[in-house]
Amino acid sequence: MKLIMAVIQDKDSNRLSDALVENDFQATKLASTGGFLKAGNTTFMIGVKDKEVDQVLEIIKDNCKSREQLVAPISPMGGNADSYVPYPVEVQVGGATVFILPVEQFEKF
Repeated sequence: MKLIMAVIQDKDSNRLSDALVENDFQATKLASTGGFLKAGNTTFMIGVKDKEVDQVLEIIKDNCKSREQLVAPISPMGGNADSYVPYPVEVQVGGATVFILPVEQFEKF
């Protein structure tokens, strides 16, 4: 058995959740925050049998695409103002960061 932890952008959360349910996978959703853009993320925890890992990874890939987005930089409060860029910059957002962990034991009550 494996535990798949997928950190995705909030905008992809509902689409991924619906796709997992359609394919009979249960998941726990946790609100999380990214460090780089301080933007909202969702972390999915999905317990699956070893043979189902590839199917879940395909569902994640199909529903969590990376894309370019303009973001306004955060003002450097107390930081170095020399490197501060006062206009929006284009960054790549979305996609998924996925961790696959072995599960030694699983109990459901």
